[in-house]
Amino acid sequence: MSMVVDPQPRLPLTRERILAAALELADEAGVRSITMRKLGDTLGFEAMSLYNYVSSKDDVLDGLVDLVLAETEPISPTGDWAAAIRSSAVSVHEARRRHGWASALLLSPERIRPARLRYMDSLLGRLRKAGFSAGTTYTAYHVLDGHIFGFSLWLTTHSYTPAEVTDFTAMFERMIDPDVYPYLHEHAQQHFAEGPHREVNAFEFGLDLILDGLRNARETP
Repeated sequence: MSMVVDPQPRLPLTRERILAAALELADEAGVRSITMRKLGDTLGFEAMSLYNYVSSKDDVLDGLVDLVLAETEPISPTGDWAAAIRSSAVSVHEARRRHGWASALLLSPERIRPARLRYMDSLLGRLRKAGFSAGTTYTAYHVLDGHIFGFSLWLTTHSYTPAEVTDFTAMFERMIDPDVYPYLHEHAQQHFAEGPHREVNAFEFGLDLILDGLRNARETP
């Protein structure tokens, strides 16, 4: 006599499960791929069931921003000010590299979340307590914030598949005559060649230049 095995019960819906599924979808196909129907299909529920836990797609997007920001390291209020800013900045950059789609959301005025506000305030506070005047802090903050968030946004436009790299190589060879643009041709070749230059982390290189400049510009407390 054969026994009927009951199917595995579905895991109950929670806000955390919905956001985790949305994060996975965004990482696989970009944030534009997220719809309530697709989230419901992924989780095995009707789309309408999700509205018991999230109010709208905008609520889901806000939750995704919170998840990405939760992967970052807060700026330490103790120790060397430059080291604290650097460590946090690298963690922000790495989180955005893992979730390339997040750059545009994080920079959207409609998506300024409490964690982002805390980060902004802590960066400003760390600079002021390091001895920078309010005026210098104003400028230094924008330079740092522009590099930390802007570099990741730039990086999303410079990530290519192997097929795209092959196409770009051929295009550059046609467009960039080494006799007319010798330095640009040299630079283009470096994009497709291995060497010590490939081992340099451009984000950290630029960040260190900024922090070294700030050390030199710092006023006496």
